[in-house]
Amino acid sequence: MTPSGQSRLQATLGAPFERDGRGLHTGRRARVRVSPAPPGHGIVFRRHLRDGRSVDIPALWRFVVPQPACTALAREGMLVRTVEHLLASLHALRIDNALAEIDAEELPIFDGSAIPWCEGIAGAGRVDQVEPVRVLRVLRDVTVADRHRRLSIGPGTGLTISAHIALKHLGAFDWDGPVGPETFARDIAPSRSFGRFLRVMAGRAYGFVARKPLLQGCGPHSAALLVGGRVIGGLRMPDELVRHRVLDVTGDLALAGHPIEGRVTAAHACHALNQALVTALMSDASAWELV
Repeated sequence: MTPSGQSRLQATLGAPFERDGRGLHTGRRARVRVSPAPPGHGIVFRRHLRDGRSVDIPALWRFVVPQPACTALAREGMLVRTVEHLLASLHALRIDNALAEIDAEELPIFDGSAIPWCEGIAGAGRVDQVEPVRVLRVLRDVTVADRHRRLSIGPGTGLTISAHIALKHLGAFDWDGPVGPETFARDIAPSRSFGRFLRVMAGRAYGFVARKPLLQGCGPHSAALLVGGRVIGGLRMPDELVRHRVLDVTGDLALAGHPIEGRVTAAHACHALNQALVTALMSDASAWELV
């Protein structure tokens, strides 16, 4: 249901679109083709292998596997990582059914924002389908926490997110508002992934030496990197960093498999905590209903 209480129809893309670029962690180039899909299909990733085989991995919480600093899905031993920005864009722009085909392990990071995905969706267009959307309405509060990190979801109208972070040398940042097609494309999608420059460089060095896919594609071209109390190249908006937390929460909430109607409160959220919240919510059938 929409915030007004009126149901809407499922929707898919009007045409396929393609994007390519390097992954944040693998540093390898990948091409992604996002295509229309029939009603009830949901969002599915299709990983194409070099031997001609392919594996379909639904974008659902049951297929999440732990990976550092990203959201990853796996099925039949095949992995697709860093799916959160595309999922956030599809979810917020109300694309319910799509097939995302990828020829590598990791989706492109681009400049660290979701703008390229939003532009692809806008260019492809949105087409209503014949079946109504079923919305997951939150009925009571569900909370997860890990030391200073805390994330909760409770009843609300539409999807709203209130996020907070506090960073050494930079101070505290807050963002609060609804997440929908206009607000996401305008206020959230431009925000970039971020991290401390020295930590990123140390992570890259470790990944290189250990031959592990960790931050090999991360740099000033693909993230907002922090040095002391400043950001290399500057911020796109004063509260860009907390807005990116909202972007990530939006993408990870899409793993519920339905649009969510509820209010999220996030303090120092991260992918692991986002995924834990979705798992806790979906595992408690008394906390939600499909309408």
